[in-house]
Amino acid sequence: MSKPVRKMDRRTVYTLTVIKDAFIALIKQKSYEDITVVQVCRAADITRSTFYLHYDNLSGVLNAVLDDALMFSGRQVGMVSDSAPTTIDELKGNESQLAACQRVADSDKYHDLLMDPALSEYIIGRILTHEHDRMVPAIQKRTGLSRADAETIFVYTVHGSFAINRQNKFIKNEAWYHDLQLLNQFSNGGFSGFK
Repeated sequence: MSKPVRKMDRRTVYTLTVIKDAFIALIKQKSYEDITVVQVCRAADITRSTFYLHYDNLSGVLNAVLDDALMFSGRQVGMVSDSAPTTIDELKGNESQLAACQRVADSDKYHDLLMDPALSEYIIGRILTHEHDRMVPAIQKRTGLSRADAETIFVYTVHGSFAINRQNKFIKNEAWYHDLQLLNQFSNGGFSGFK
């Protein structure tokens, strides 16, 4: 059973923020698998009852932090347009066109969370769930593929994008931009091949 929607007054916003910040601080020290609600409460200087007033469990905090990290705010970003940026200057100037796991690259705040091997599949699943209803139709529109085929391309793209970002340790440097440029050229060629 999910929590009822609470009024977002300043105290609630503050409490949610300190819980998420405590979680992020702990993830910098240890793996997600080793973190407990009690540890988050101690780090946030709140009681367990306060924690459970806002979250059902640690996964709820993880999801809230991932939503913040991956910028799942309802904004329309990372759309599959007629062509993704292919030069490094275009990539630097059009960050909103990047996939969710690429937009967060180079964020020290979320770096350890994204690099936690225990969370890779969970994070990918969260991205797939959140972006599915927007990206699959966009892929269909761009390629003319069936929904099932567009879903296959979508899953492949998210997994591949996440793997390349992990390989680059989610740091936006020249190697990261080079890899992204290469993959965008590869993807654009693939999408064009379907038309």
